[in-house]
Order: sequence, then structure tokens, then C-alpha cells
Amino acid sequence: MRAIVSQQPLSKDTKEETSMIRLTEIKLPLDHGEGDIEKAILHKLKIKPEQMLSYNLFKRGYDARKKAKILLIYTLDVDVVNEPQLLQQFASDPHVKLTPDMAYKFVAQAPVDLAQRDRPVVIGFGPCGLFSALILAQMGFKPIVLERGKEVRERTKDTFGFWRKRELNTESNVQFGEGGAGTFSDGKLYSQIKDPKHYSRKVIEEFIAAGAPEEIAYVSKPHIGTFKLVTMIEKMRAKIIELGGEIRFSTRVDDIITDGDQITGLVLANGETINSRHVILAVGHSARDTFEMLHQRGVYMEAKPFSVGFRIEHKQSVIDEARFGPNAGNPILGAADYKLVHHCKNGRTVYSFCMCPGGTVVAATSEQGRVVTNGMSQYSRAERNANSAIVVGISPEVDYPGDPLAGIKLQRQLETNAYHLGGANYDAPAQKIGDFLKAQDATELGDVQPSFTPGIHLTDLSKALPKFAIDAIREAIPAFDRKIKGFADDDALLTGVETRTSSPVCIKRGKDYQSITLKGFFPAGEGAGYAGGILSAGIDGIKVAEALALDMSKA
Repeated sequence: MRAIVSQQPLSKDTKEETSMIRLTEIKLPLDHGEGDIEKAILHKLKIKPEQMLSYNLFKRGYDARKKAKILLIYTLDVDVVNEPQLLQQFASDPHVKLTPDMAYKFVAQAPVDLAQRDRPVVIGFGPCGLFSALILAQMGFKPIVLERGKEVRERTKDTFGFWRKRELNTESNVQFGEGGAGTFSDGKLYSQIKDPKHYSRKVIEEFIAAGAPEEIAYVSKPHIGTFKLVTMIEKMRAKIIELGGEIRFSTRVDDIITDGDQITGLVLANGETINSRHVILAVGHSARDTFEMLHQRGVYMEAKPFSVGFRIEHKQSVIDEARFGPNAGNPILGAADYKLVHHCKNGRTVYSFCMCPGGTVVAATSEQGRVVTNGMSQYSRAERNANSAIVVGISPEVDYPGDPLAGIKLQRQLETNAYHLGGANYDAPAQKIGDFLKAQDATELGDVQPSFTPGIHLTDLSKALPKFAIDAIREAIPAFDRKIKGFADDDALLTGVETRTSSPVCIKRGKDYQSITLKGFFPAGEGAGYAGGILSAGIDGIKVAEALALDMSKA
């Protein structure tokens, strides 16, 4: 009998194209032996060793509710000799099912007269634009990609230059450039969106083909980290170009050209015009000038909710101990994360966002005279601190009524205020948790050393956000401490402000993924209000590319 554990995503020419049985909720101790998975399969299916041909590891998670007895939870695809009979035998068991076909299938191919038509254009080359362009290229549509920032290595130099020397390039930074904002993040690849067509599998497969660790195919909370993302993005760019796509960096779109309710072209910052009747907008949540231009041109959009708050830093060892107890430091578990929510007496909700184990707090502004924080981790997650955003939900109806761009105005106001609170030199305002909760003046740093660069300025953070947000966060942190011991430790550190949790606008689109007011214009990804993170942005990019391809195919 041959038991094969595959840690690679299955593709068309592997066992996924034949029928296999998927087992879920196979639970084993954290320290289980090498052959225990096979034994668990045989026990679950009540079969003999010779009846199992092979198995593949599809997912691995863990249950850490009992810290002294953490369990690994497996999802496995098993090839057996009597699969139809077993499926019938376990028909009533929700944890024994036929393995679904998760292979990606292209919806269209470029028309033969593509050379006589305007090529599709993708604006923005973050995760959404990247996958839009890749799918279009793989279907033969030869897209043109316009990215206002630089290619990823030059952009990395500019970003680190800002962090080290306070020299901000407003067109090449954490927000703008090849790879998008997700390049300087934890590289998280998990999402809570519904994915019945298994688009996430396509995203994961393409990342692995570009050099991502193979484990992202099966761990429950996969991540990549900045340095690995850089080389992956370069390889994916090369694939798009090899398939006939064209990518232009340092190319900002300043205007659109329309004929009635149909988009017909784009005007670039250098004055050049590009004709196209099929344009994907994938600019990310910080392209405020683009949103303003589109609003002026009558593209319908609405203000949408987002959240504001601070970054909180603890020693990673504190979080590991609180989450894993005696199993802290286990290499399978890695650096511990958390997800926290608290509903406050004033009606607000406070929650943790973009948790970065073993990471750093980074400067994420894209505009002069403003301070914005975000979190970032490398693949190793080996830095001394854990950080996450602790944010308060806000809404246009209550907090920024008026026109669709009112949320942008509020973001700018808070970011400008943070700039001045930090000393007007791009240092971020910060305060120890103990001082913040006691509403007292900032005192010297304790055990938790800040990771933010260029630097921090200790001050009274109650001046950084509206009173309702400060009150809510002050109530939430002690509540979080009851779930994560040490969360409200006096020496833990808050750094502000976190304002770009998601786009402040939603550019409305119909079921055909086109703008409800402009035909041929496909708003997509996080900036347009349809995604939140690398994976969901990539998935939305695929969906929009498919819609564009189908529309071009029938034209």
C-alpha cells in the first residue's frame, strides 16, 4: 500500500480529475506520529490498509481552545479502491464526501479579430489588477496594465527610503506601485468570502507557481510575507508579458474619455491617450485623486463604512503564551495570532484587524503631511513584537454624511492631525496602554519597544481620534485582556493612526460587473469597495476579468 502526502495544490493532471473522497474534521494531537494520519483514515472509513491507494493533505488547522491539549485538524483527499461503495456507506456523514472538482476553467478565449480591436486596459497592478491581467492574458486578450507607481524593486527602495530618511515619494510608496498595498503587509491569504467556484484555489496555485511556499495550499491561515512577495510578483509580471500583455509603470491615469454612457479611452498624466472600450479599475483604497476625478465625471459611487483606530504592539511571547500555553513556540503552530471583537456601551464595535504576528508597524501614508499606520510581517514572522489594528467601525450615515467623498475628507483630517501630534516630521504619535487607559500624560517606554519607523513621539492619543472612538477603545482593551491575558499590559504600545482599513467609497456595479452608469468600465477590488485583502482582491480580479472577456467575446 502506498500512502502519499501531497503538499502541492492539485491540478488538472493530478488525482483531483479522478474521484477521491474528502474527509474533514480528522483530529490528531499536536505531537502525533508520522503514521497516525494513515491510521486515522483507515479508522474513519473502516477499511483495511490495502484498500487505500494514497491520500493528499488538503487543509491543516488547529484547535487551541484547550492550551495543554491542542489538536491538529485535517482535511484529507483519499484515493481508495471501493470509492462508490464507501460514499454510499457514509452518505449521512457530513465529514465524508466526494472531493469537489476545484480545477480552474477559463470562460472565454480572445476573438480571432482581437488585433483589430482596442485592447482591454487594467488600471492598477495590486492583487486585483495582477489577477485581472493574468487571467486576461491566459485567455489571449493581451491586456495593457497602467500602474502609477514603480516596479516592485524600485518601489521597495522608495518605501524603505521613506521609512529610514523621511523622504516620501507620493507616487511610489506603501500604497502605490507594483504589487499594491498588500506587498508591504503580512501577506495573508485567507478570507471569509464565499467562493463556490473555487477562485481562491486558482490564486493559490498561481502564487505557488511563482515561488510561494507550497504550504500555503494547506495551512489554515496561509501567509507569504513581503520579501517573498517581491520575487513572486516579478515572475507573474513576466508571465503576463510572455502571453502578450503590456505593463507600463509610472503611468498615472488622470482622466477618462466617454461617448455618452460608454467609456472609450483614458488620458494619462503625460498627456497620452489610450483608446479602449473595456477598462478595469483596480486602483486600491488610497487612490483618492482617482476617486475624485471619477466622481467629477459622473461615475456613480457611494460613501461606505470603514474603521479608524490605532496599531497595538505586544511582545510576541506574550501572545504566544496567552494563545498556546505550554505549546508556545511549537514550529507547527508558529507565532500566535488573534481575532477580537467587542460591542461597546456607546453602540460602537471595536475589533482587531490585520493582525501581524512577529511583525512591525509601518508608515503607510501616500500624501505629504499625513501619518498613517499599517502592519507588516515577513514569512518567518520572527520579529519580537506582535501587532494589529484596534479599530472602531464608523459609517457615512452617522459620522461623515454628505457627498460620496466625505469619508476621504475625514481620513485626511485624522491623518493630518496625527502628523502634527507626531511632531510634523512623519514620526507617529504613540502612547503606552497604561497611560492611555488611565487618561494620563505619556510616560517613558517600558518593555515593549516600538517597531515603527521613522520613529514615534509619545503623546496623548486621546487627541488623535473623535471622543466616541477613544471611549470605545478604552472600553474594549480591558475586555480583550479577558480573552488574551496581557493584552491590557501597561507597557503595551498604541501607535496612530490607522485609517485605511478599507476603501471609503464603493463604485457601484451591476451583475455584469460594469459600472451602473458607465458601460465598459469595470470597478474592481478593494478600492472600488469589493474586496478586503490579497486573496479576496485576487478573486475579484478574476471575476471581473471573466466578465470583461465574456463582454468582449460577444462584441
